[in-house]
Amino acid sequence: MNKPALDAHVVMLAFPGAEIIDIAGPLDILGVAPCVEGAGFDLSRRQKSIIVSEFGGPVTTEPSGITIHTETMESIAGKKIDTLIVPGAYSMEYALNRPALLEWIKTNARRARRIVSVCTGAFLLAEVGLLDGRRATTHWLRVDEFARRYTKTIVEEDSLFVNDGNIYTSAGITSGMDLALHLVEADRGADVALTIARNWLLYVKRPGGQSQFSALLPEKASERDNIAELQLWIMENLNEDLSVTALASRLAMSPRNFARVFQSETGITPAKYVETVRIEAARRSLEESSRPIEIIADECGMGDGERLRRSFIRRLGVNPSDYRRRFERRQQTNIH
Repeated sequence: MNKPALDAHVVMLAFPGAEIIDIAGPLDILGVAPCVEGAGFDLSRRQKSIIVSEFGGPVTTEPSGITIHTETMESIAGKKIDTLIVPGAYSMEYALNRPALLEWIKTNARRARRIVSVCTGAFLLAEVGLLDGRRATTHWLRVDEFARRYTKTIVEEDSLFVNDGNIYTSAGITSGMDLALHLVEADRGADVALTIARNWLLYVKRPGGQSQFSALLPEKASERDNIAELQLWIMENLNEDLSVTALASRLAMSPRNFARVFQSETGITPAKYVETVRIEAARRSLEESSRPIEIIADECGMGDGERLRRSFIRRLGVNPSDYRRRFERRQQTNIH
């Protein structure tokens, strides 16, 4: 374990439009960690923290519009930094176009014990070169853009968080709390992390990658009418023969040419598209019904429960039973 020094601060950067959960979640978890050591719960022992912004004063966060009070970035001059945290935002353009803010990150990262980004905050770390040659992740919706923009970074698109050296990057929004619990465990031990997780009803180690919590279906629909129509037909006919040969035959194309055209148009192979659609259908059934897994597997064209289980573990990092326990939408009894 490597406990933060008593006089060291957790420093959170804020800027207009930053995500409130990216800021509040990790700060609360890291701040309360010293309070649960030993007997009782003593808030007087909480970790020192400070929220700073380029100009200080009120900063409006999103999506709630909550305004938080901040100190100026210069206010930490001379203060020891334990953990420097950079949050994300729906749009990072404001922060990415503030030279003084970027320079502040670069300068103060050098004197922090560790640097953390939450969600799209990874864009700011990469923008100043901190992620060059390092492994990192960000929100699944922005991961492709991130990879195109920062080619020197090794992107791990399905990780909830990634640690490379003293830099930690996390995926979408609440994964910042997953990462904060990981840091607490590293600093103060598993018992402290478990106590916080129990009190907050969080997973100490959430199973699966961020694909488990994102939309699996490819966003890109083909602009070619025949491919677009086939995509819809696949979704409506999951129990049919959806092999490349059978699908190619429907479009009167050779299997090789069909596979090439389909991937060019959709960005995904026919086989992967079919499996993705079937898994997504199974996910919805698991969330919305109590039907046996074997029946759901058959309805979705997966054949049997074992094949569905293997596909879930490979693509989502969790088996169907565990997924159902986590995400099943409980039917409420109507009271008249």
